[in-house]
Amino acid sequence: MLKKTLAALALGTALLTAGQAMAADYTIDKEGQHAFIDWKISHLGYSFVHGTFKDWKGTFSWDAAKPADSKIDITLQTASLFSNHAERDKHIASKDFLDVAKYPEATFKSTKVVPTGDKTADVTGDLTLHGVTKPVTFKATFNGEGKDPWGGERAGFNATTTLNLNDFGIKGPGPTAQTLDLDISLEGVKAK
Repeated sequence: MLKKTLAALALGTALLTAGQAMAADYTIDKEGQHAFIDWKISHLGYSFVHGTFKDWKGTFSWDAAKPADSKIDITLQTASLFSNHAERDKHIASKDFLDVAKYPEATFKSTKVVPTGDKTADVTGDLTLHGVTKPVTFKATFNGEGKDPWGGERAGFNATTTLNLNDFGIKGPGPTAQTLDLDISLEGVKAK
């Protein structure tokens, strides 16, 4: 009788565990150039300067059945900024703005994911930039997930936010340039 009870408990536990989806861990595919952290800022109110960060890495965990359990962690090297103009990049990297010598890294670690639709969510986390850590919320869109041609599995997202530079102790270059728009595209490869 005890053997049957133990067997039934073991089977029930196995079935229950099998029915529970677990969040999968993904490494962001920066090496394959399938992920980007792009930015834009107003230039005198007439146009926008666009740029990107070239050196960064990150991971995320994702479970389509429980998107609120998702997490993301990104670290970027601030000196890797690129706007296709060497003198401008040097100025942005200087003490006038990012001060990359003193603050070589920026990080984002999610603290909360709130689904807002079938494929959308607000992703809030702690952004550390220029030595200041502040909560920031990204508007995220789930693009899809599935197998890739190389035998792996992938998932992808886009996320946007607008930063007030003064919140991070950075004075924008002019009255129309006190905010910075971030547009992030993430494609991750599932850990095996």
